[in-house]
Amino acid sequence: MAEWTSILMFLAVCVVLLAGYPVAFTLAGVALFFAVVGESAGYFDPAFLQALPNRLYGIMSNVTLIAVPLFVFMGVMLEKSRVAENLLETMSALFGKRRGGLGISVTLVGMLLAASTGIVGATVVTMGLLSLPTMLRRGYDPSLSAGTICASGTLGQIIPPSIVLVLLGDVLSASYQQAQLSMGNYSPDTVSVGDLFAGALLPGILLVLMYILYLTGVAILRPKAMPATPSAELLHNQTTDLLPHLLRALFPPLLLIIAVLGSIMAGVATPTEAASVGAAGAILLAVSQGQFNPAMLRAVMRSTTRVTCMVFLILIGASVFSLVFRGYGGDELVSELLGKLPGGGFTAMLVVMLIMFLLGFVLDFIEITFVVVPIVAPILLAMGMDPVWLGIMIGLNLQTSFLTPPFGFALFYLRGVAPAEISTGQIYRGVMPYIGIQLVMLCILAYWPQIATWLPELIYG
Repeated sequence: MAEWTSILMFLAVCVVLLAGYPVAFTLAGVALFFAVVGESAGYFDPAFLQALPNRLYGIMSNVTLIAVPLFVFMGVMLEKSRVAENLLETMSALFGKRRGGLGISVTLVGMLLAASTGIVGATVVTMGLLSLPTMLRRGYDPSLSAGTICASGTLGQIIPPSIVLVLLGDVLSASYQQAQLSMGNYSPDTVSVGDLFAGALLPGILLVLMYILYLTGVAILRPKAMPATPSAELLHNQTTDLLPHLLRALFPPLLLIIAVLGSIMAGVATPTEAASVGAAGAILLAVSQGQFNPAMLRAVMRSTTRVTCMVFLILIGASVFSLVFRGYGGDELVSELLGKLPGGGFTAMLVVMLIMFLLGFVLDFIEITFVVVPIVAPILLAMGMDPVWLGIMIGLNLQTSFLTPPFGFALFYLRGVAPAEISTGQIYRGVMPYIGIQLVMLCILAYWPQIATWLPELIYG
């Protein structure tokens, strides 16, 4: 009876969230309500909540989580420094002469912004404001334009430095140690954010190539959907004129990406230290673009503070929820249910991926990372799954749920900035092929885990 109460508590959280209540307070409030009711009925031991101060102290003293506000600051600063505008203008000039070139340009700029900012909402909104009117003006199919922008914007979920991977790295590290201790290994190995960054690099690049391959195919099979840009509208017509502009637009963000990711993968800096380098680099880049001023800095600081407070409030709420969930024996119930599935680890992984995909309609990636992953990850890791591969699979899955109608967050972000002539149905139709590409990528990674594990093994041994 008590174990099934934990499942009821989880469903209650989903219902309250759908009613529109804030996530952090919903997690903590529902959990405390069930704790009080359970204690009154004799089902719940309040001693579980005595661990909360230690949990909160652990959150406050967690060095890895310091990277979150720094990466958020870097992303917001880059968003406001016209980096995206310059990149899109230059890429359009480079590829615009070719049929489908503007769509490919949007995808490549989305990849570069993902590697620079790591914030999905900011990337989708920025690309929607800059790219969508241009694509429509140049005769692109509205559904295809909307789908390309949504899919390119969500690359920030998987291409490092990603906030998702930072949070997943912290949660998976604890889950991996817990799984090893449960198997009798009292000198457990660890998995770091750097491991996940390295593991996500090849899948992220492969995903971008699949996007470009799809756009190339559409340009060949449906040429009217992706017309070439007239020469008169291109920024520069001569290669000699374009090259200096291309270098000026590409060099600063590429240098920043190399400084952040390169320092992590070379072992020179921890993710937190690299995030501080990225934040300082973003300020220098804004200064070089002539966009930096006190008002801009205040706006960036306010936005960073809001996002950071949201993340940590959700983390605190999730800590309360997980303690009550464990107090009801929910972790044991989930372990028992997954362990009894026919097909062993394969079926367990499939079920978990499906549940996370469906929860992505209701919950943000932060809630899923802090609430769901700590419950299921130790069970899956105890079945012998590689933690880096598991982390990248979860990241790709969450990225797919961001795109999936009717509740995909990227769809709402674009709907908020799209022109009135773009209908919600057109946005939904546009993302469908990209959802298919995401699912194919998940299948490829499931069949060849080495795509995610090869580079971390090569770098870190």
